[in-house]
Amino acid sequence: MALTEQFIGEDMHPIDLVEYIAEHHQWDFDRIAEDQIAMAVEGQWRTYTLTLAWSEQEEALRLICTFEMEPPKDKLPAIYEMLNAINDQIWSGSFTFWEEQNLMVFRYGLLLAGGQDASAEQVDMMIGAAVANAERYYPAMQLLVWGGRTPQDAIQVAIAEAFGRA
Repeated sequence: MALTEQFIGEDMHPIDLVEYIAEHHQWDFDRIAEDQIAMAVEGQWRTYTLTLAWSEQEEALRLICTFEMEPPKDKLPAIYEMLNAINDQIWSGSFTFWEEQNLMVFRYGLLLAGGQDASAEQVDMMIGAAVANAERYYPAMQLLVWGGRTPQDAIQVAIAEAFGRA
């Protein structure tokens, strides 16, 4: 049964839908508030923290996927250069680095203007895209920060991996 089939004809709050998906995948989650949920999703490289929040005013479901990075200060210009190159390759969402918190962040927003409802597949795909992008670029970020690679050289790992799978 498709994820959506269970909700046909139902008007469901977007965070209730996210909670259902987290239960479906057996992810650890915490309903922080009526309009916000946090969860942990295990990846190949690490566990990612995802927070999704519904903004009634913006009619948007916002997602942030974070993981810790503690790069030396002298690596920050190279990180920002690489993030620009990475974001040029991504059509849905973007990366940023929150220096104060030492967090790499992938952000994505699902706009539901005009009273539209999110489908389970849309939300599942947005969570999947966040984790997939974090997984794809995590090795390149590590090579840049700890492997002494240039941004252009490090990002080739992510590009090669994308072309190398069938």
